[in-house]
Amino acid sequence: MKNTNNNENKKVWFITGASKGLGLSLVKQLLADGQKVAATSRYVASLVKATGETSENFLPLHVNLADENSVAEAIQATYNTFNRIDVVINNAGYGIGGSIEELTDEEARESFDINVFGTLNVIRAVMPFMRAQRWGHIINISSIAGIASGTGWALYAATKFAVIGLSEVLAEDVKEFGIKVTVVAPGAFRTNFLAADSLVLTQSPIDAYQDVRNTHARYLQMDGQQIGDPEKAAAAMIKIADDENPPLHLLLGEDAYNRAMAKLLVLDKEFRLNEELSKSMAYQG
Repeated sequence: MKNTNNNENKKVWFITGASKGLGLSLVKQLLADGQKVAATSRYVASLVKATGETSENFLPLHVNLADENSVAEAIQATYNTFNRIDVVINNAGYGIGGSIEELTDEEARESFDINVFGTLNVIRAVMPFMRAQRWGHIINISSIAGIASGTGWALYAATKFAVIGLSEVLAEDVKEFGIKVTVVAPGAFRTNFLAADSLVLTQSPIDAYQDVRNTHARYLQMDGQQIGDPEKAAAAMIKIADDENPPLHLLLGEDAYNRAMAKLLVLDKEFRLNEELSKSMAYQG
């Protein structure tokens, strides 16, 4: 069922991780278009300052995404303020680099808390509202690393693979309620993703992992030189929220497209190479 309550196709958006990067670009474009936006951040003052917005269409929220109660309170506050929630964008997350051996259990769990469980907390909290209204669109931001990663990013890739997997099944689970799901896999965009507050690198490097060090050095040199324009990425996500049949998977960036297609070729080759063995597992007789 389509939302027939929107005035002139304006929507109510709930966006996490909104004080910088793609999240901030989304908030600014939506508010400039007169749409209603609830936006979360760990630092609300920074969010308000970055947007320069004080209108009644804007609800800045301090949220700890790893805390289920904090998330539930933010979702309820959004509904109380705007009377519905049309689009959720689970954008918050951060990068983590290092071999598995070099990263602690605490670092791994903190990464999953934000990149995966934060997304799950938002989905759990918003679903009762979307089920009741029989419409909605959940957009989860993964990464091309969740499709085709590389040396030195095992835990980051694991969190982003998880976001893709949960999104694919979520789409099946909620389609009967008129709710759409899209998982977005961006490539490299010119945000502050490579800055210290968005990227954690191992604090206990092991000399043997020289390839990992070299990979990280190359990525850090990209800071400020990424080919992707975050304003175009934000506009693309806003566009698909207006589509009658939005994609389940959306690649953003030529680099993301090329890496994903290369991964498809690798999988096709490997699966076919072992086809006979794969199919030989049945009981005989």
